[in-house]
Amino acid sequence: MTSPADFDRPSIARVFDALVGGHEHREADREVLRQILELAPEALVMARELRHWLKRAVRFLADQVGIEQFIDLGSGFPTSENTHTIAHRYSPHAQVVYVDNDPVVQERGRQLLGENDFTHIAGNDLTRPQETLDDPGVTAHIDLRRPVGLILCAIIHHIEDLAQAQEIVRTYVDALAPGSYLVLAHQFNPGDGSESSDVAQSLQDRFTGTGLDTLYRTRAEIASFFAGLELVEPGLVYPHEWWPDGPRFMPLSPCNFTTLAGVGRKP
Repeated sequence: MTSPADFDRPSIARVFDALVGGHEHREADREVLRQILELAPEALVMARELRHWLKRAVRFLADQVGIEQFIDLGSGFPTSENTHTIAHRYSPHAQVVYVDNDPVVQERGRQLLGENDFTHIAGNDLTRPQETLDDPGVTAHIDLRRPVGLILCAIIHHIEDLAQAQEIVRTYVDALAPGSYLVLAHQFNPGDGSESSDVAQSLQDRFTGTGLDTLYRTRAEIASFFAGLELVEPGLVYPHEWWPDGPRFMPLSPCNFTTLAGVGRKP
């Protein structure tokens, strides 16, 4: 059963919504945003960069590969220009299931989606992959015998134990049909003494023990989530390097080098 909403405590989904300029957040979430911006003023731009990367990755799967099923885990609010919007632009009948155990995300998501027959909300805990995959809210719309686009965008880094995080991702991927894709972005610490490394460490330290813990892992640790998969070119890179739409007009900041993203195909 989903816990009732607690607006006095910040929520990962609502904080990210504040970061990308949404409207589904409360004062507790905005306070976290202020703390983030004190440490990394460029975080607002970086959050939007991450959303742009997700749009390009979903477009690639729906338009170039022909994926017609998507599971977006730890999705946050299904606002405009999110997974379903992009997928349906290229594949109008693609089935999209958003999975998030935040009760506010579930309620507001259903309001936003209305009578959309091809987009759905499931209230599962993504850290319980078998329960999630077996849930009627997923099985009614997703056929695991056919290729699926599995999305873990900026969520798996909230699982502190690396072995547990690896097992969760592996369980999901193992359940998918050959020809499926994993779309994953994860916070990254270069560990090289650079300003980007300092920013990553400061943000990790600030939120440790708050319920918003975020692990900034190494490249090798993040690459381990793609074990057994074929990485789509250009591989595991910074979001702004993954098939950008055109010339860059905004200058890069240290924040741009604190996330790695990639898309992997299950052979």
